[in-house]
Amino acid sequence: MTEEEMEAIARIKQAIYRFQPLNEVEWQGLSQKLVFEKYRKGDFLIRQGEIENAIYFLNKGATRNYFLKDGKDFTVDFHFQNDFVTAYYSLITREPSETFIELLEDTETVIIPLKVLNEFYAKYHHGERIGRLIAEYQYVKRLRKEMDLLSHTAEERYAELMQRNPALIRDISVKHLSSYLGIAPESLSRIRKLYARN
Repeated sequence: MTEEEMEAIARIKQAIYRFQPLNEVEWQGLSQKLVFEKYRKGDFLIRQGEIENAIYFLNKGATRNYFLKDGKDFTVDFHFQNDFVTAYYSLITREPSETFIELLEDTETVIIPLKVLNEFYAKYHHGERIGRLIAEYQYVKRLRKEMDLLSHTAEERYAELMQRNPALIRDISVKHLSSYLGIAPESLSRIRKLYARN
């Protein structure tokens, strides 16, 4: 295993242990089946219409989740280093994904294939618990985003994104960011100017 892969394993271990610490046998049973993959900016982890078969951990890089409707694209989420990302609805239901997951920069991932995940759930004591906690985390994250859209101003939502990854957020196109924030591109340009002055 390369030094780069060892570092990636350490990062995903830390992320998983935030949900549930594993004993050494459980961790070895999972970690030995993880897959390392690098992607280029502009590649896709999944496209609309495909069925999701993995959970990706972003060791380095960032993604944009979006869907197309009537020829227009709508950004629904961004993920950054140390985040888990997947077309979760497709992963669970085995139905085609409604979203694309596009790489915003060169990205290194650690992949947990669905087959490995299901074996882990079935075989190990803490497996099902981790699965449940990840599902709860996804639900809470989605609910929080919906509540933020209703209760926070666009400025507050932009500030939260800037806290997560300021360098990348400055480079994301106005079109994609304004779609995510639910505002007109002109409003986002004004917010960016205000933010830059502060």
